[in-house]
Amino acid sequence: MTPLEAQQLLDNAECVASADTVQAVINRLAGEINVALAADFPLVLAVMGGAVVFAGQLLPRLNFPLEFDYLHVTRYRGNTRSGEMEWRVLPGKNVVGRSVLVLDDILDEGETLAAIRDKLLHMGAARIWSAVLTDKDNGLDKPVRADFVGLDVPNRYVFGCGMDAYGLWRNLPAIYALKDE
Repeated sequence: MTPLEAQQLLDNAECVASADTVQAVINRLAGEINVALAADFPLVLAVMGGAVVFAGQLLPRLNFPLEFDYLHVTRYRGNTRSGEMEWRVLPGKNVVGRSVLVLDDILDEGETLAAIRDKLLHMGAARIWSAVLTDKDNGLDKPVRADFVGLDVPNRYVFGCGMDAYGLWRNLPAIYALKDE
């Protein structure tokens, strides 16, 4: 995709959550997580690459000691349709006996977050918490629910705030939806 095509993609998209809304949501989530996990000394895992923006904004707002690491599992690989799960990186920190908070950009069908939960429990985590910036309102019976949800987004392909469209625009401070979806 050329830079002009990428700009046209954004120009033709619909803003579904402004940058101010996203910041307010992250503040709210931080408050909820601070109350729930302050005494846990959790291992916080960001799901790469989508959660990098969310994690980078949420972590400074958490006011308790934690350890941070990441994992990388993907189903999209630059497309707008999900595919087979691909595990790229497992956490480098030991999860055995730990309370683990998984941060992700979106809870779409729930398959990825459910697989992450199952993998971490298999690796010996004592408890799994999950926080997602967005939860797609797609009417599906998802195999997992997030403990902390930022905001609901429409059943369209969304991007910005870590989420991408064709591998682009993760860096946007607001959330947009493709109009063609």
